[in-house]
Amino acid sequence: MKYAVIELQGKQYRVQEGQKLVVDRFDQFKSDQEKLMVDKVLLIRDQDEVKVGQPFVEGAKVTLSLVNQQKGPKIQVRQYKAKSRYRRQLGHRQLQTVFEVSKISA
Repeated sequence: MKYAVIELQGKQYRVQEGQKLVVDRFDQFKSDQEKLMVDKVLLIRDQDEVKVGQPFVEGAKVTLSLVNQQKGPKIQVRQYKAKSRYRRQLGHRQLQTVFEVSKISA
């Protein structure tokens, strides 16, 4: 089983080839056929061989293909203060980008 740990937007993700990855919105894409090359690879494991970077593995790249841009699930935020008739309800949907991991190369 081959997998990698990458850093993207200040967060770390464990990815495998063919996996879908949901991250916060990337605004730089203009079409659905674009790819993103991630060179901030912290760790790569291929069968019994493990490469750990300090801080990144040299020459390692992970290719991500854009699947779509979407909104996440709605989150309800409620505020309430007792005995004062104060009630507020707000909703929020986070903008997200969905990638598919195309290739992990070391």
